[in-house]
Amino acid sequence: MSILEKLKQPSFELPEKYQQMRREEIEERVRGIKEKMGEALFIPGHHYQRDEVIQFADAVGDSLQLAQISARNKKAKYIVFCGVHFMAETADMLTSPDQVVVLPDMRAGCSMADMADIYQTEEAWKELQSMFGDTILPLTYVNSTAAIKAFVGRNGGATVTSSNAREIVKWAFTKKERILFLPDQHLGRNTAFDLGIGLDEMAVWNPITAELEYEGSWKDVKVILWKGHCSVHENFTVHNIEHVRRTYPDMRIIVHPECSREVVGLSDENGSTKYIIETIEQADPGSSWAIGTEMNLVNRLIQQHPDKHIISLNPNMCPCLTMNRIDLPHLLWSLESVMGNEPVNRIKVDEKTTKEASLALSRMLDR
Repeated sequence: MSILEKLKQPSFELPEKYQQMRREEIEERVRGIKEKMGEALFIPGHHYQRDEVIQFADAVGDSLQLAQISARNKKAKYIVFCGVHFMAETADMLTSPDQVVVLPDMRAGCSMADMADIYQTEEAWKELQSMFGDTILPLTYVNSTAAIKAFVGRNGGATVTSSNAREIVKWAFTKKERILFLPDQHLGRNTAFDLGIGLDEMAVWNPITAELEYEGSWKDVKVILWKGHCSVHENFTVHNIEHVRRTYPDMRIIVHPECSREVVGLSDENGSTKYIIETIEQADPGSSWAIGTEMNLVNRLIQQHPDKHIISLNPNMCPCLTMNRIDLPHLLWSLESVMGNEPVNRIKVDEKTTKEASLALSRMLDR
């Protein structure tokens, strides 16, 4: 059953009573449940989540980091993952079978992950194999579905994060002549460019038209980028950078590598969410920063570092719509369901997919 089919079922709709509760009552109930369940309950929260949810997180981090922390937590019977669907899938695959992973709101997905459909990917792989032969190793960003991770795993490839993409791409080129990078073309392009691969050696696979977008001879292609992107990070533009340079000449610009090549190239620094957070933490008091990443995190950094001048690179940016789905009512609903041993919105990845996807994850973690 697909996610869309599941969402049509009444059992996945937030009961009316939670929508009518006052915030103070919800917070009091959440605190009570956390106290009663103790170590049997673990709540990981992604950096991009709302502050109202993050306040109850037992650990805050990026997607893979939280899945790994969840896997090491053998005492928790229930893991209520405050993130998006692919993150909860990874947590389920890395935790033990007797642990239950719950996503408070099943609408919390990732537009980037959804841009790499497994059926389109299988068809693309057949076409690319006919064009290039057995010269391609697939890699996928961890921001992808369990099905895509499984595809990569059974075809000898690995997952990557924005923190270790350079290392994994270098490893991939020791295995094969070319790579297919899913599902974010920008992270793939920026990583390959930093490793000295020319833009003229990169092609783009368009899953909609089922065509390879490239001008030149196919034999010169080293990197095949899946035509996907993050809807948040693609909204940071060269115009935004030019505006900051004019308005705040001394301000440093730091962006996530999910931004376009042009934006990354014009920025002072780029790196993972963890890198951005650590850079701001270690920056001198009085320093000025424009940050190109999700607004919930930018706003939190502004609040946490009043001694620095921090702005969003794009002043009109909104929080990630799917990341922003989980709110206090949904969190309480999921917690009360696990408290009653009848969890709603459970995320369960089948055994075959878990086995194949784990191959891709382990190849990355073993590096």
